[in-house]
Amino acid sequence: MISKLFEIRDRGTLIPVLAVQLEPRGEAECWLLAHAGYGQTSLSQSRYILLCRIEGGSGACHCDPYDWGGQQRTMRAAHDYLTRMFDHLESGAVVDVQYILGETLEAKTSERLTPSK
Repeated sequence: MISKLFEIRDRGTLIPVLAVQLEPRGEAECWLLAHAGYGQTSLSQSRYILLCRIEGGSGACHCDPYDWGGQQRTMRAAHDYLTRMFDHLESGAVVDVQYILGETLEAKTSERLTPSK
């Protein structure tokens, strides 16, 4: 498994998430992922990104971008983007939904870089 943390941003929104690429590190993990329905090979399994909101232990977790329910716009767009771009993004990167959807011309920067008021 490969895990990274991201800052999902949207209109007035900051959501810290943990993304895990389901890339097995051996036969046992490959078998368990296959048994759970993530394909039979490590190649097919590594196409899945498990995305979890990290909210002090109570965040939702999904591997399908369309399973986010009431948070469909933000989480679906971010999850879909992470599924396509996971290998190209560094842990800690900002995933700006408005920029991804073409609503803004410039991507947001991390709130950690914004001075506190």
